[in-house]
Amino acid sequence: MMDPNLDEKTKLIQIAIEARKKAYVPYSHYPVGAALLTKSGKIYTGANIENAAFSVTICAERTAIFKAVSEGERDLQAIAVVTKNGGTPCGSCRQAMAEFNPNMKIYIANEKGELVQETTLKEILPGYFGPESLVQ
Repeated sequence: MMDPNLDEKTKLIQIAIEARKKAYVPYSHYPVGAALLTKSGKIYTGANIENAAFSVTICAERTAIFKAVSEGERDLQAIAVVTKNGGTPCGSCRQAMAEFNPNMKIYIANEKGELVQETTLKEILPGYFGPESLVQ
């Protein structure tokens, strides 16, 4: 359990560091951990999971998002992503985030837990395609 006195960014980054340890990355050797905060206050974790058939691979961010959504959460607030070098979410992950909250806070950290970038989804995915794009 994380210290409740830690700020949101620090708490999510620390949880993402732990989630990263569970990554299955025998091909890229690039483990990624994610910690997703929902409006209810619950945190969902994810790690990337690779597959020899590369198209079956899933990123840490989408793992956390899909876990939250499959548990009934729809109001996603913030996500921390931890990689070796502070890499940002891929396009597929950004699109998955856009489905639920284009204003989602995104904290990008390196493997040491150092915050490399703080942004929002709208900033890193301008012109996103969301549910409102389908309104006729």
